[in-house]
Amino acid sequence: MLDFASQRYAFLVLFIYALRHLGSARTGAHFSTAPFIGAAISILFLNELFTVIFVSALLLMILATWLVLTEQHEHRHAHECLAHSHTHSHDEHHQHQHDGTEGPEPHAHDHAHLPLTHAHPHLPNIHHRHEH
Repeated sequence: MLDFASQRYAFLVLFIYALRHLGSARTGAHFSTAPFIGAAISILFLNELFTVIFVSALLLMILATWLVLTEQHEHRHAHECLAHSHTHSHDEHHQHQHDGTEGPEPHAHDHAHLPLTHAHPHLPNIHHRHEH
């Protein structure tokens, strides 16, 4: 029973982590593949039937996941002034001063972002929640 509970907790932690870093639509697309993985395991290990409907659904799922993973999203966008704390490395969005206590990258601490307008490839994340 403890193993079952720990698996559910691990799934929830990964799901929340994915929501924060991938966005809700992409997270839903990736996590919705779980039933297909379960069906594939049942075919391999439980001798379930391998049907045309299953193959068709599997191919559509693979295509949809590939489209989500290979999406290229780039346009000019603006970042407002923002102060927050989260784990980060020093990229284009994290050019700020340190007091010497933050430790090696990636690290987390309170920091502020100045207004910035630029264009670069990005996914919806904590810094890219803007209108299109």
